[in-house]
Amino acid sequence: MNNNLLVGFAEISLTPDQRVGLSGQFAPRISESVETPVTATAMAVTANGDQFVICSCDLVGVSSALQEEVRRQLRKTVADLDAGKVILCATHTHTSLLYHRESVISSLAVLRRYLPEPPPDAAQSMPDDVMTPRAAFDFLVEKLTTVVRDAWQNRRPAQVGFGFGRAAVGLCRRVVFSDGSAAMWGDTNQATFEHLEGGNDSGIELMYIFDDQQHPIGVVANIACPAQCVQHRLFVSSDYWGEVKTRLRRQLGDSLFVVGLCSAAGDQCPVDMVRWVEPESPVNDPNIVRTNPIRRRADPSMFDLAGKRKAGQRIASEILAVLDEAAASICDDPTLKHQVTTLQLPIRRVTPAEYNEARLALERYMNEPNRSGDFYDNARMHVHAGTIARYEYQHDHDLHPVETHIIRFGDIVIATNPFELFLDYGNQIKARSHAAQTFIVQLACGSDGYLPTRKAEHGGHYSAYISSGITGHAGGDLLVRHTVSAINALWR
Repeated sequence: MNNNLLVGFAEISLTPDQRVGLSGQFAPRISESVETPVTATAMAVTANGDQFVICSCDLVGVSSALQEEVRRQLRKTVADLDAGKVILCATHTHTSLLYHRESVISSLAVLRRYLPEPPPDAAQSMPDDVMTPRAAFDFLVEKLTTVVRDAWQNRRPAQVGFGFGRAAVGLCRRVVFSDGSAAMWGDTNQATFEHLEGGNDSGIELMYIFDDQQHPIGVVANIACPAQCVQHRLFVSSDYWGEVKTRLRRQLGDSLFVVGLCSAAGDQCPVDMVRWVEPESPVNDPNIVRTNPIRRRADPSMFDLAGKRKAGQRIASEILAVLDEAAASICDDPTLKHQVTTLQLPIRRVTPAEYNEARLALERYMNEPNRSGDFYDNARMHVHAGTIARYEYQHDHDLHPVETHIIRFGDIVIATNPFELFLDYGNQIKARSHAAQTFIVQLACGSDGYLPTRKAEHGGHYSAYISSGITGHAGGDLLVRHTVSAINALWR
C-alpha cells in the first residue's frame, strides 16, 4: 500500500444544549426534546495533487452565507487546505435548528409592506429560553469550521472501494389529476387522480473507506430522498440518517463514520402517495389531512418514528450487504480531479399577470376580517409575497450564479448543485455520465430552492410555483448540459 491516498473523517454534534426553532415548515415550531442528535460529518481527501472535503450536515439547507463564513474561518486557521474546495451539504431534515439566512428575495419583507400586522421574523417570535436564529448561525459556523478542520488534520493513508445497492426509500410526492393540475401531497384517493408526476430512484451509490489494515472506517451513501420521515414533529432529529448510523455502528464499531448525501430529490419523499398510511398523531399541515383515509397494509407511517426506523433499517442493511463486494476491489491510488465552476442560470421570470394576481390576493387577504394566520394562511401568503419579491428582483437581474463542483475520484464522479433538484434532472445526468457511478449531491454550497421540471411548472403547486425557487426548467436544462459536459471532459 502506498501513501498517495489520504482520507480523514470527523463528526461533531450540531445539537445545542437549549431549545431551538425547527426549520422546514411554514408553521413555526420549537423543539420540545431531542430524539436523536443532529450532527455534521466531514470527509477530507487528498490524492494525486488534488483535494476535496465534503461535509454532510443534518440541516434543512446550507446557505451561501454559512458556506462562505465557514470558508473564511478555515482560510485563517488551516493553511494547506483549499477552502474553495470545501463542500457543505444538507440532508434536508426538517427537524434541525433554525438559523439566520439572509435573502435578497424576501417574501417576509413584502408581507411587512402589505399587512398591518405582518408575521414577525423568527428572532422576534422566539421565547427567551430558545436559541435565536442569529445565535444558531454563529454556533453552526464554529461547529462546521471545527469538523472540517479536524477531518483535514485526521488524514491518514487509506483505501477506497465503491459499491451499488438498492433500498426503497424515496418516492414521488407530486400527484397529477385529470385536469392536468398537480399538487405536492395531493390526495390520490379520488376519481380525478391520474398518476404521480415523476418516478423514483431506489439506487444507492456507495463509497467505503478502509484503513491500512483494510478495516472499514467510513461509508458515503448517496440516496435520492430527503431525510424527512418525522418532518412535522416537535423534536430535534437526524431522521433516518441517525437510524442508519446506529445500525451500522452496531455491526462495524462505534468509530465508523457515515456521510449521508442527498441526491436529486426535489420531488421525492419517504411517503407512498398511493398506499397512503395516516400519521400516528395529527400533524400541523393541511396538505396532509385526508377526509376518508383507508387502513392500508403497507409501510409504517413515514410521518413518524416507525417509518424513520424502517427507512434506516433498509439503508443500513443494504450498506452492509454490499460491503464485501466493495472490499474485494479496493484502490489506494485513485485519480482525483476537482473542478469548481460558477454557473450563470437564467432566472424564471414572473409575468405581469402573475404579479397582479399575487398583489390582488394579498390585498384581498388584508381586507379579510377573520384572518386566522394559521398554517394555511401563512403558506398561501408567503407564496403570493414570494411571487411579488421575485417580480421586483427580476427588474435588475437576468441571471443567478450557482456554485457547482465536479469531482472525479477513481472511476466515479461527484456532482453538486445548490437546489432541491427534481429527480428527472438527476436521472438525465446519471444516464449521460461517462463515470462508472455518478454521485449527485443537492443542496450543496448554497440553498437556492426548488428546481422543477417543465411538466411540474405546468402542473403548478408548491415546489413548482415561481416563488418556490429562483430558476426553472430552462435553468435545469442548462445545469444538466453543463454537468454532463464537465463530467465527461474528465474522462477524455
